[in-house]
Amino acid sequence: MIKDIPLELSFHNMASSDALKAAVREHVNKLEQFHDHIIGCRVVLELPHRSQKASGNPPDVHIVIRVPGKEIVVSRELSHDGHKKAATDAYAVLDSAS
Repeated sequence: MIKDIPLELSFHNMASSDALKAAVREHVNKLEQFHDHIIGCRVVLELPHRSQKASGNPPDVHIVIRVPGKEIVVSRELSHDGHKKAATDAYAVLDSAS
């Protein structure tokens, strides 16, 4: 993938792991099939403040992709106020967001 700016990856209210970082990079690299010149990409994985790690709620995923002349924003918020939706963990959320 052609990127002018390296991947920006953040974890909020949750611990990061090498495996999860690698999964994010793999998903971001797949995005080149949709655009051949991605200038940059920012991915944020976060647990909302009300969620606790022990609750088992998956994190929200926010992706901002920069291409010449535009920003493409994708957000996948799968758990709020105790209402679980389809994905059950961070990897499943990544799959559904990308």
